[in-house]
Amino acid sequence: MPGMNLFNNIEFFIYLFLVLVFALLAAWAYYVTLRFNLHMLQLNGYDNEEHGTWLKNNRGKQRQLIFMLICGVMMAVYSAPVTAAISILFLIIDIRIYLFLKSVFTKKKLVMTTRAKRLVFTSCILLAVLVALGEACEKFFHHVGGMAAALIGIFLTPYILMLANIINRPVEKAVRQYYINDAKKILRKNDHLRIIGVTGSYGKTSLKFYLNTLLSVKYDVLVTPESYNTPMGVVKTIREKMKSSNEIFVCEMGARKVGEIKEICDIVHPRDGLITSIGPQHLETFFNMDNIVKTKFELGDALPEGGILFLNGDNEYITQSAQKYKNTVMYGAGGSNGYRTENVSVSDMGTTFTVIAPGGEKEEFTTRLIGAHNVINVLGAIAVAHTYGIALSELKIPVRRLQPAEHRLQLLDRGTVTVIDDTFNSNPIGSKAAVEMLNLFDGEHILITPGMVELGDDERDYNFKFGTYAAANCDYIFLVGKKRTEPIYEGVISTGFDKTKVEAFDKLQDAMNRAMNIKTDKKKYILLENDLPDNY
Repeated sequence: MPGMNLFNNIEFFIYLFLVLVFALLAAWAYYVTLRFNLHMLQLNGYDNEEHGTWLKNNRGKQRQLIFMLICGVMMAVYSAPVTAAISILFLIIDIRIYLFLKSVFTKKKLVMTTRAKRLVFTSCILLAVLVALGEACEKFFHHVGGMAAALIGIFLTPYILMLANIINRPVEKAVRQYYINDAKKILRKNDHLRIIGVTGSYGKTSLKFYLNTLLSVKYDVLVTPESYNTPMGVVKTIREKMKSSNEIFVCEMGARKVGEIKEICDIVHPRDGLITSIGPQHLETFFNMDNIVKTKFELGDALPEGGILFLNGDNEYITQSAQKYKNTVMYGAGGSNGYRTENVSVSDMGTTFTVIAPGGEKEEFTTRLIGAHNVINVLGAIAVAHTYGIALSELKIPVRRLQPAEHRLQLLDRGTVTVIDDTFNSNPIGSKAAVEMLNLFDGEHILITPGMVELGDDERDYNFKFGTYAAANCDYIFLVGKKRTEPIYEGVISTGFDKTKVEAFDKLQDAMNRAMNIKTDKKKYILLENDLPDNY
């Protein structure tokens, strides 16, 4: 019958149109879902265990994926055009959510390294296999097909990515070892290099840059750039930056687990080492302070006979373990018999202090860096430079030139407002020092913070204490993230702080707008203390 054929043709073209639209949207949805999860996996150091914990703790961010599973099951048992239409609707919702997440979680962008590209390739192969299995099953179960499998695959994207990470492990290990061997070969060719390892729970990046400025008075110095402090970051620096003219290589060494400092030391074999500080940080992966102390002193264990270990004598975790090492040079504000400071004068214009060397040599220094805690890091750099044969008097001008590392108590003057950017990896000791430094300025003291993370089971207690320190030093306290900052709020209120001057916001920009709109005759000093990484 002609009418029936026409009806069948229209139905066929509608179904074909829906299939084509579905295929395009499914591919797009898989792309944005995979991209977001790859970004988070990269921020979690490509560590499946750590990433699995992140997925568990942040399941709400991707709750819409459950609709992909529901639609996939529906399509498997009832593959009518209406099911395809419903699936298309939820694919559009999924895409919009992930595009929103991409716009929000972009403080540290996804870097499409060759490893990331290999993960994308393997993940796409795994999805293709899943879709092919779905198509194969259609022969036995009429309604089960590739479309249903594709929807289920989108739901499984976070886990497909983790499986791809496992599958790629042998390749990544081989690639990693190739680059490490190449870096070692470069180091062997530059056997005249004096390599200084720098580690610590905090302060290591700043001190590394201070060392670069001071040692450059006499030596050709190479330092690991930015926050390159992982094994592959160090390897990348050696392979791309090292020159035969370099005389000193200052290598920052970071760690989130026991054994990671040793891993870097096994690559570079430092001649000397410096431990800036030890404190509670990354407790989610270290689990306890003993593991943190053990890991930081892996640097001391790696030094050769005659190697010098520079230690912050004001840190009790360091001083408790210092006696195990023979050739140490201590520095600090306390009464250590190494390098020490006296007559420290801090103002909002900078810091002046006197350094006394172990041999009695004495010199007064001035720096534009603010805060007594910064003096200790500068003193550590002075101790190394002086031990390396540079007179204290020769270091006066370089110390005056020192600039804060980016996002580490960096002063940004805006006329009637000065923003103090301390948004890099806050910790219990550093956050306390930061609000105490804020109180030095003559003006309105405003704190904006999301609090501290990666502090394990004690995270709530540390944030509560931070709230009490903030209350003692700030006029206004604006919290970012209402749920996460509850412990800080409780700490602030426990001191009797004016409730009208502490507020919580969902977004940083809202807190900034509130701070900028405060009416006062004084100059405003706004401290941005910590900026949570994208995976938080």
